Amino acid sequence: MLKIENLSAYYDNIKVLKNISINVKKGEIVSLIGANGAGKSTILNAIAGLIEQKEGKILFNQNEITYKKTADIVKMGISLVPEGRLLFKPLTVKDNLLLGAFTHLKNGFKLKDEFEFIYNIFPVLKERRNQLAGTLSGGEQQMLAIGRALMSKPTLLLLDEPSTGLAPIIANLILETIHNLNKNSETSILLVEQNVKAALLISSRAYIIENGGIIIEEKSSQLLGNKEIIRAYLGKTKEV
Repeated sequence: MLKIENLSAYYDNIKVLKNISINVKKGEIVSLIGANGAGKSTILNAIAGLIEQKEGKILFNQNEITYKKTADIVKMGISLVPEGRLLFKPLTVKDNLLLGAFTHLKNGFKLKDEFEFIYNIFPVLKERRNQLAGTLSGGEQQMLAIGRALMSKPTLLLLDEPSTGLAPIIANLILETIHNLNKNSETSILLVEQNVKAALLISSRAYIIENGGIIIEEKSSQLLGNKEIIRAYLGKTKEV
């Protein structure tokens, strides 16, 4: 579904991604793992068209999207849940969800069905639908950010640090919901997540990013049993 070939990206004259090659198959969850500043978020932003200075190719369903505008990329079926959520806090929950559907509003889009789809995944959003987004708890705001992205009916969902800043029980609920979404709707997911163990448990494969380049590509189950990886990224010296 997604194929990245030798992608490099720059901020001004600084090369932050170095010949990255990644693929995501239909129905997969793939994790990107690495320290802060390794380039994980930059990869997601490059896919979503938020970075202009790029080299290489990004293909989605065999169509090149390397230099397409973000709105066109969303229309093709890719949606990003950004780090920090970036909600419209003065607007209601319902209005934030509505903005997620803006690319499809002229195509006979059945908004009622889409709202119900999101409310079935996150029932609390239905209860809070008339509440201002800025008054929600951190976990509820993350649910809203994911729900807003899902309103565009993506077949590939890019998730950037969905559990950051959340209490462990809420973070686990968010990640469990992501896993169930993948299983029940076959939405493919490219996941950046600080909770490495949790990310590996719900993904089929993972790429380890270091200094803007890929150093390891492996099945998630294999990485969970790798003592060196666990020591470096989980802070443990024994197998999980």
